[in-house]
Amino acid sequence: MALTPRLDLRQSQSLVMTPQLQQAIKLLALSNLEIESYIAEELEKNPLLDVADGARETRDVDGEADGGPPEPKGSDELLQSGVSEGEAALDMNTEADIYHHDCPSDMVDSKASDGAEAGAGLTTSGLDGALGMNGDMGSGGPGGDGTGFENMLQDDLSLQDHLQAQAGEMLSGDALFIARHLIGHVDDSGYLRGDITEIADQLGTSLADTQAALDVIQGMEPCGVGARDLSECMAIQAKDADRYDPCMSRMINNLDLVARGAWPQLKRMCRVDDEDLMDMIAELRGYDPKPGLKYGGTTAQAVVPDLFVVPRGKGWAIELNTATLPRLLVNRQYYVEMSDGAHDKASKAWLSECLNDASWLVKALDQRQRTIIKVASEIVKQQEGFFRKGVSELKPLTLRQVAEAIDMHESTVSRVTSRKYLSCARGLFELKYFFTSGIQSSDGGEAVSAEAVKAAIKTLIDNEDPKKILSDDKLVELLKADGFEIARRTVAKYREAMGLGSSVQRRRQKKLRGE
Repeated sequence: MALTPRLDLRQSQSLVMTPQLQQAIKLLALSNLEIESYIAEELEKNPLLDVADGARETRDVDGEADGGPPEPKGSDELLQSGVSEGEAALDMNTEADIYHHDCPSDMVDSKASDGAEAGAGLTTSGLDGALGMNGDMGSGGPGGDGTGFENMLQDDLSLQDHLQAQAGEMLSGDALFIARHLIGHVDDSGYLRGDITEIADQLGTSLADTQAALDVIQGMEPCGVGARDLSECMAIQAKDADRYDPCMSRMINNLDLVARGAWPQLKRMCRVDDEDLMDMIAELRGYDPKPGLKYGGTTAQAVVPDLFVVPRGKGWAIELNTATLPRLLVNRQYYVEMSDGAHDKASKAWLSECLNDASWLVKALDQRQRTIIKVASEIVKQQEGFFRKGVSELKPLTLRQVAEAIDMHESTVSRVTSRKYLSCARGLFELKYFFTSGIQSSDGGEAVSAEAVKAAIKTLIDNEDPKKILSDDKLVELLKADGFEIARRTVAKYREAMGLGSSVQRRRQKKLRGE
């Protein structure tokens, strides 16, 4: 073998991702609200990008689940072909598109079909479940009475502001300074987060003065605020109600026994009979474990749907929520004006780059919309039973099935369904919700979705007789009779995932509620 230098010619293939292709892939994974922020940044950087008059003009793309949307080239084909410019690949004819329904209020009025099943709810467990200490938000869903959730998203007086105002009225001087610092360590639930000794060292004050300021805070409204743990919160409220006797003190100091329902042990420790024990537990149930939540904290952000699904004829119309998407245009007139004043080569190159970037972004956004509609149309087609009859008709579905049906790569479908929400007559759902694992039917029929099994378990538990609580083994038998072949450990896993307690916990909770 000769060790001499020489020149060889080799031919090889490689996939090169241009910045434009990387941008198109990134846009797929963003939600509408994230796209809005992204566009705002691009408008600042690129002078040739402009927002059309009536920035909220909608450019929705209708796609019927039966027929499906048009078939433009997608991101997969761009990647496979290795197109560097990408202009021709993203060109499309939008003259036939119909744009309407900016928001849910513009949608056609459609009633949910009879027997619509609510999504699996969460029930409290542990101590909150044992004592029944949970907050009721009230109901006011679509088409129902009551206060809507949107009406709750108000800038109420925060807990911090409320406590600071009280401290200003009750204290002054060094005590007020210490109290204001302690209030800064109180979280939205009303608990003091931080070691009082460390806080005293940071402020350079004595532990006695810091404790005195904390005692004042614990006497403020709401009752129980400033506590360092649940036991102290309960004790403050019991003292305020003049119910903090030695028996109640022992019970509050052993809340873990209350959570476990260890009544015989509690009776011995508190030295009370059954009637007094039940009275003490009823008193505890009247206390608020999170007193700070009565006041506004961080403003809650409602989830904005990216897609709307409405019945239309015998099929479904899938539409993008473009109320959150400005309509981008390339300002070519401004480009001509700037080109006339650009005489050096660097300025002309910069203008040309801005024009190419602006054109690509507009086309990439159009392609993103069509890709999302294409994926959503296939999901609705596959899960039509859910939209018509509810979660019991939800079928097992994987990303691969959708990808193969629409001739796209599985990773593209994953990006499209990430952090995007679909609004329909049954509620608001993340697109990932429709991809569930399957469980084989006991009668040899088609496999059923795990979500359908969860819904069946919840229905059985909700309708169980308080005197005959269903064990996991009994649930297995009942599910098998309904056609669900499922193991006991799987029942337990699904039950715990929904926040439903074991048979012992549910029996204890129903007993405490007097059922």
